[in-house]
Amino acid sequence: MTERTCFTYKGIPLPTMGYSEESLSYMENEFQLLDDDVVTVSYPKSGTNWMLEILGLIWHDGDPSWVQSVLMSDRSPWIETASGLNVALNYPPPRFLTTHLPFQLFPKSFLHSKCKIIYVMRNPKDVLVSHYHFAKFFQPLEEPGTMEEFVEKFLNGNVIYGSWFDHVKGWMKMKNRPNIFFISYEELHQDLRGSVKRICYFLGKELDSHQLDEVVKYASFQIMKDNKMSNFSQIPEEYMNHKKGKFMRKGICGDWKNHLTVAQSEHFDHVYQEKMQGVGVTFPWD
Repeated sequence: MTERTCFTYKGIPLPTMGYSEESLSYMENEFQLLDDDVVTVSYPKSGTNWMLEILGLIWHDGDPSWVQSVLMSDRSPWIETASGLNVALNYPPPRFLTTHLPFQLFPKSFLHSKCKIIYVMRNPKDVLVSHYHFAKFFQPLEEPGTMEEFVEKFLNGNVIYGSWFDHVKGWMKMKNRPNIFFISYEELHQDLRGSVKRICYFLGKELDSHQLDEVVKYASFQIMKDNKMSNFSQIPEEYMNHKKGKFMRKGICGDWKNHLTVAQSEHFDHVYQEKMQGVGVTFPWD
C-alpha cells in the first residue's frame, strides 16, 4: 500500500481521504448508538448500497421518492468518515447508519444498545473482483496492479478495512445477539421478495403485498443504476474518475469466474479453507 492513499488505524488500513484518527477515535469510544438506530454493516463491495436502497424503500412503504431525492450518503451516513459522522450526529432519529468497520473498531456503545444491525456478506471471490474494478477508478485507493498481485493483497488483508476473513469472523461471533441480522448478497439475489419480508420482520415493520412489490421493483439493479442519488454518479471527480468506470457495474453473482484463473481460484480456496476453519457456519457460496 502506498503512503499516499492509506494510513493504519489500530492495524486496519484506511484511506487518508475523508478519514481521520480523531473522528475514528470519537466514533469508537464516544459515539452513542441509539436504540432505534438501524446500522448496515459489511465488508466493502458486499452489497452495502443495495441494502441501503432496500432499507430506504422499506421505511417509506415502497414509495421511491425519498431514495430518489436524497443522496445515499445523507440517508445512511458512513460513521467512520469525518463527514458521515457529522451527518449522523445531526440526524433526527430513527437513524439509518452505515459502516464497513470490523467489530473491534465499532462503537463501544453498541454493547449497551438495542440498535439493530444488518450484516451483509458476499462470496469473497466476488468481493475481490468487485474491489479490483472499484480500485481502478476510486481515487482514494491505490491502483490495484495485476489481478495476480491483487489476489495476494486481498488474501493477506493488505486492502482497505483489512482482512475479509477477520471481518466476517469478528462479526459472526455476535450471531447469537437478537439485534443482529445476517444476510448474504446471494440470498438477496435468489429471493429478493422473501429477503425483504425477512428484513421487515427483523425491523418490526409491516408491509402489505403491494408495498412489498414496490420495494422489490425499485431495489432492482436496473432502477438503482439509473437512480442518481444511489449510483455514485454525483460523487466529485476528486474521489471518483467517472471516465474509468461505473460504481454499479454488473450486480451479479459468480462474476469471479470471468476474472480468476483456475490456479488463482484454487489458491483462494486453499487459503479460505484454512482461515475459515472452525467458523461453524455454512455460507451460500460454500
